[in-house]
Amino acid sequence: MESDMNYQDGPPFSRDQSPVEDDGAAHPPASSRTQNQYERIGGRAGSSFLQTLVHLLKGNIGTGLLGLPLAVKNAGLVIGPLSLLVMGIVAIHCMNILVKCSHHLSTKLGKPFLTYGEAVEYGMENVSWLQRHSAWGSRVVNVFLIITQLGFCCVYFVFLSDNVKQVIEAANGTTMNCNTNQTAVIVPSYDSRIYMLFFLPFIIALVFTRSLKWLAPFSFVANLVMSASLVLIYYFCLTHIPSPVDLPKVGRAIDYPLFFGTAIFAFEGIGVVLPLENKMQKPQNFPRVLYLGMGIVTLLYISLGTIGYICFGQNIGGSITLNLPNCWMYQSVKLLYSFGIYITYALQFYVPAEILVPLAVSRVRARWELPVDLCIRAGLVLFTCALAILIPELDLVISLVGSISSSALALIFPPLLEIITFHTEGISGWVVLKNLLISLFGLVGFVAGTYVSIVEIISRRHSEHVDSYLQVM
Repeated sequence: MESDMNYQDGPPFSRDQSPVEDDGAAHPPASSRTQNQYERIGGRAGSSFLQTLVHLLKGNIGTGLLGLPLAVKNAGLVIGPLSLLVMGIVAIHCMNILVKCSHHLSTKLGKPFLTYGEAVEYGMENVSWLQRHSAWGSRVVNVFLIITQLGFCCVYFVFLSDNVKQVIEAANGTTMNCNTNQTAVIVPSYDSRIYMLFFLPFIIALVFTRSLKWLAPFSFVANLVMSASLVLIYYFCLTHIPSPVDLPKVGRAIDYPLFFGTAIFAFEGIGVVLPLENKMQKPQNFPRVLYLGMGIVTLLYISLGTIGYICFGQNIGGSITLNLPNCWMYQSVKLLYSFGIYITYALQFYVPAEILVPLAVSRVRARWELPVDLCIRAGLVLFTCALAILIPELDLVISLVGSISSSALALIFPPLLEIITFHTEGISGWVVLKNLLISLFGLVGFVAGTYVSIVEIISRRHSEHVDSYLQVM
């Protein structure tokens, strides 16, 4: 899932913090590595078990969760939850692989920690025919990371416009009675893309805040309102489950790639793993945090995906918030969650900005640094807005982003990294086979999910143009 903690090349550990030099001495043991981590975070004791758990949960719960009921619809009432369980297990396993490879390489190189990109780069140096191209390992990871984060930002544009548009359209018919089945009175409204343009200057102003510490209070409030909104969503779904449940147990095979893209979009929290583990007070306890935290995340994904689909059936929207009743309490849920997504945009945007802005600023004179910085930030926001306008379908944007980039970061790279990291030290043939199967699964999902998402986008655009033509006629 999308993460607001993906600090690959920025805080809590940024590239300007030079690694510990290898003076030729023996590589430090785990205790020394832990001490180095303690020193590298400024003498602080680091994050506790509970703090790390909260950050892990925060980094894996976002808009992807709200799109899972539609994902379950695409896979079927039985196949969907089972597939989410399998994908959860595989995703957690790949996260653990990444941590293990990072530990091994950091100890071998005498470095206190490695980012995801660095782990891939140094892992490639273990293979003779890849050594000359090892720098591309970090570059490729950064490219996919940028695609993923900017993809999240596109999703946020569509989410904001869809939810706010729905609240405004139904304002005249909104009631105080949340148990009524009264149909909302819809007033003529602008196209959702007009709402995207309305949000554009506010989002540009938001990303001009170059230090995340200024957003911390707003982020805290956003987390609270998003948590409260999720509680209300669960409450409504659990109290409005129809009986009997008559929904397809198995979805259409052609729709399964859409399920894959949405599901892996939700599970793509692998970028949060190494930064949190590196910052933890007792890194040796991180596996417990990982299994507990991702176990909770997987349970949330399966439960909301399943009960959301059961509650709303075939009418489920790209985000479950779009199916909530037309009363002020649940309309407030949409607005509150939209506020949380608005603030989270800046957090997701921080990662590509931290990668791209320094590259551009380093090539200009000092007096042009700030203008270039702000122009790049504004340009990236305009880019994500333009993509959202071109593809204003929330479910398809989520599936496309998940298929293209999240599958690579979460499923394809980690198993291959384990193979190249340990191949000189003896690795079981069964482990190699297992890892190749996981990467192959990710690759098939990448190709099929991307293809089906693009075909569906073209199909919906064509249908929209035909409908517009018929209305004119």
